[in-house]
Amino acid sequence: MKSDTRKRARGRLDERLQALQPVDRFRVPPKGWIRALRDALGMTGAQLGARIGVRPQTVESIEKSEAAGTIQLNTLRRAAEALDCTLVYALVPNSSLEAVVEARARKIAIRELQRVAHTMRLEAQGTDNADFESRVQAYIRDRLSERDLWNEV
Repeated sequence: MKSDTRKRARGRLDERLQALQPVDRFRVPPKGWIRALRDALGMTGAQLGARIGVRPQTVESIEKSEAAGTIQLNTLRRAAEALDCTLVYALVPNSSLEAVVEARARKIAIRELQRVAHTMRLEAQGTDNADFESRVQAYIRDRLSERDLWNEV
């Protein structure tokens, strides 16, 4: 079943990305990684420029664009190589991927069940709130596919 395969894939990704938590350990230094590493190595902008194959003014521009968050990945990779570093690029979820999927499914299920409950109340056919959680779980299990979770914002 595809959803089982996706669930296993989410678990594997969650496991790999766990090593990157907490992400604040990777907060970019105020002037950017390139400038911080270059300064720590005692390398001038002209020396880095020679290693990358650009003018010193271009190094300054590169460092400013990194600090501003507008640098291109390819440029960042070239600078990293010139600093004898490896560029590591990752998107790290704020919670586990499984938790994101479960929260989204729950949100949709609750919204849909509340619509139904509202309509039934208007028709004087109210439902008991005591088993609401079991109805949420049943809705998720029986009515939602993972592909349906992301159709809307």
